[in-house]
Amino acid sequence: MSSLTSGSSRKRIYGCYTVIGFISSGTYGRVYKAQGKNGQVGQFAIKKFKPDKEGEIGYTGISQSAIREMALCTELTHPNVVHTVEIILEDKCIYIVFEYAEHDLLQIVHHHTQSNRHAIPARTIKSIMYQLLQGLLYLHRNWVMHRDLKPANIMVTSNGEVKIGDLGLARLFSKPLNTLFTGDKVVVTIWYRAPELLLGSRHYTPAVDLWAVGCIFAELLSLRPIFKGEEAKMDNKKSVPFQRNQMQKIVEIIGLPQKENWPLLTSMPEYSQLSSLSSGIHRVSTPQGLEKWYWQTLQQFKYPSSPPSMTPGSDGLSLLRGLLDYDPTKRLTAEQALKHQYFLSDGEKPAEDCFEGSGMEYPLRRVSQEDNDIRSSSLPGTKRSGLPDDSFGRPAKRLKEG
Repeated sequence: MSSLTSGSSRKRIYGCYTVIGFISSGTYGRVYKAQGKNGQVGQFAIKKFKPDKEGEIGYTGISQSAIREMALCTELTHPNVVHTVEIILEDKCIYIVFEYAEHDLLQIVHHHTQSNRHAIPARTIKSIMYQLLQGLLYLHRNWVMHRDLKPANIMVTSNGEVKIGDLGLARLFSKPLNTLFTGDKVVVTIWYRAPELLLGSRHYTPAVDLWAVGCIFAELLSLRPIFKGEEAKMDNKKSVPFQRNQMQKIVEIIGLPQKENWPLLTSMPEYSQLSSLSSGIHRVSTPQGLEKWYWQTLQQFKYPSSPPSMTPGSDGLSLLRGLLDYDPTKRLTAEQALKHQYFLSDGEKPAEDCFEGSGMEYPLRRVSQEDNDIRSSSLPGTKRSGLPDDSFGRPAKRLKEG
């Protein structure tokens, strides 16, 4: 992997890559698809970071998110984490070059919603979950918390390899100098945000990533976010509001959390807000609400009752419960989840190719010629909640890939 260089030896983006088109934009950068040249073989995704501006002239430097992502990406190597090829500095901008993946989970879910809501095959879901948890276990064992897991950030190659991407909000948690809340007051896209975060916890653990994995699992099953709330924005004083609507969406399915099941609940800064939620919901935390949601989802998509390879079954419900436990200390860890009976029920290890045996053909990732110039000065801001800018609702000129 190359380092940042200077002078005549410095690499140039257009000297190493031919930019094919624009893929997506995020909070801190824009992503482009490129073809390698001059010794670089294959296709790549290039993420461009621009420096933060101060006024019309001065620059304050590269964002904290970009610095973190660069530092982490260069140290991480795992089949289920997106591989970083190199980092290039050019004209006050930083470019991180990643391996290219033809799909992401958001695109796969969307494809199924557009095909008469045909269920994602149970075998495919099991492989996706297994690979996702393997990548997450690697991150957590190396003291990295992702803090923004969602379908749009989970890449899938044409060979069915699942890879965790976008480490822009990731954080080392081994020896923090301050609480994680001090550095980033808002983490995780709202629909995938764990209850301890919604209740204002200043100290949290990698369990927030496992809650997000539970939400992703539910979304793969139902083809829609399980807890689709509306985000309350910060006020002018930048104080973090209680996310009432999002918390209510969780409570409507799982029920109100109880201190008997979550001893530290009453110490949460927003604990008093729970009593103000609507009275038409379950008044106690109960597994029956999630169980009802789960079996109705499987019935809706006509999953067969057997064999195990054809249905998520009762083992799938058990895994989902373990991932969506209110108490983060009881929530399954990545290691525990990988040993769950759900992955062992048909007597063999989940497929390394999540597309194996599915018979499904998914469209390639959307690539447009809008804003195709990677050296363009424009960098419109985007939000981290809901769907990203490349989320299928926007008409765009398609490029033929292949």
